[in-house]
Amino acid sequence: MAGRQPEAESTAREIPGAGRAEAAGQAPDGAASAGTAAGPDSDEVFRVETHGIDPIPDDERHGSAKDLFWLWFGSNLTFTYVINGALAVGFGLSFWQATAVVVIGGLAFFAISAAGLSGIRTGTATLVISRAAFGVRGNWPAGLLNWVVSIGYTIVNTVVGTLALEAFFADLGWAGGNLARALALLVTLALTFAVAMWGHATVQFAERWMAYVLAVGFAALLVFVLPGAHTTGHASAPGATGWSLAFVVMLAGPFSYVPMPADYTRYLPKATSLRALTWSGALGGFLSSVALGVIGVAAASRTDMTDAVAGTEKLLPGWFQPAFLALVLLGSVTNSIITLYSSSLNLQVLGIPWSRSKAIIISAAVTALGSLGALFYADFTESLLSFLSLLIIVFAPWGGVFLADMVLRRCRYDTEALHSGRAGAYWYRSGYHPAGMTALVAGMLFAALTCDSELWTGPLVAPLGGADLTLLGSVVSGLVYWALARRGVAATTPGA
Repeated sequence: MAGRQPEAESTAREIPGAGRAEAAGQAPDGAASAGTAAGPDSDEVFRVETHGIDPIPDDERHGSAKDLFWLWFGSNLTFTYVINGALAVGFGLSFWQATAVVVIGGLAFFAISAAGLSGIRTGTATLVISRAAFGVRGNWPAGLLNWVVSIGYTIVNTVVGTLALEAFFADLGWAGGNLARALALLVTLALTFAVAMWGHATVQFAERWMAYVLAVGFAALLVFVLPGAHTTGHASAPGATGWSLAFVVMLAGPFSYVPMPADYTRYLPKATSLRALTWSGALGGFLSSVALGVIGVAAASRTDMTDAVAGTEKLLPGWFQPAFLALVLLGSVTNSIITLYSSSLNLQVLGIPWSRSKAIIISAAVTALGSLGALFYADFTESLLSFLSLLIIVFAPWGGVFLADMVLRRCRYDTEALHSGRAGAYWYRSGYHPAGMTALVAGMLFAALTCDSELWTGPLVAPLGGADLTLLGSVVSGLVYWALARRGVAATTPGA
């Protein structure tokens, strides 16, 4: 997520951060999706999913759009949104101004949810579908960076959950030092890995049931925090810097999911309507992100939220504090589950010749090593977050091109060509789509010039009065792609 954040705070309960190819000449994706001779029961709860990025056959499609409500509702019941709401106040916005930004940020889930229609039409993952916009080779760099981002945020969430569980142990009377922290890390990793390893059906099942628990807990948190909010105070005028940073913080969360929606819609029947799909998923993400964002806004109006967990705990009755820490843990796990699951599909897109369940072991191992390093050897969490926030320079424009391509094609793709490498229509020129690559570069250039992050400040930030316009890189890239590709996409769009 781009944007400057308050200085890191050194308490054990700190929640860091705020806030988600085929090689030339390689055989089609069937080689990267071993074990795809799955039967109709291949996507069952507590049974290892055998499909990967290979298209889901029609006779194995199941479920309904309402399943997406619980997926996006549960995965966004994470303490990150409380931090985001608090940051908006920290940037100088009043209670009502910050609340408005939180609501607008939540509306972005309508675009994210609608993008899932591509998964229904093709039966495959988002980062396979994006080959249509960039070409098989052109899609590879963004696929690699997306895997880095997914693992980076999974590490951050794992650290968050571990620290919360360690603090929970302390509240119960066990201050076990490194032993307690190691056990907390093991539990957090096990909860995340087991669900993601089982696969799609288990992910949806777990997200639904954890959402029930988290919804009750965060509703209680809202009751404790909101009534005392200072809604009538007058903040100093935030100016362009405050407004732009607040919008970047709130929109970066939903935008980070752009490379994922088809991963969770590819099993739905092809008859699933766009209206039902969009409203179900969008309401899930909107309700959870806005509710938690408002909690953060209210808490920041009442107390110092530099250390978000410690600040929130001050506002809670003592008997609820252990439950609050459990909420932070479970919220971190729900978000980590979907990022870890998508990372396994991502590795197959990059050409790892393993089944999804085997590929996820790579992601889990890197997550475990990164978490161990952050918790026991060097606190690189802030540096990691700063690096991840800088990558929005790539992913905002990437998302703009992908969404523009989806609209131009009306989600009509040649599914076989997506998996055919050189032999397919999406090979374009030497594996690159000139229109997609040009639009991506144009959007990245605009984002780099207007980015205000801790690692990079673009030369146009000062002339713009300190405004961070990084996310508008998606608009620039989308418009450029529309201008360059609106006529050419017909040649690779079935039924156009």
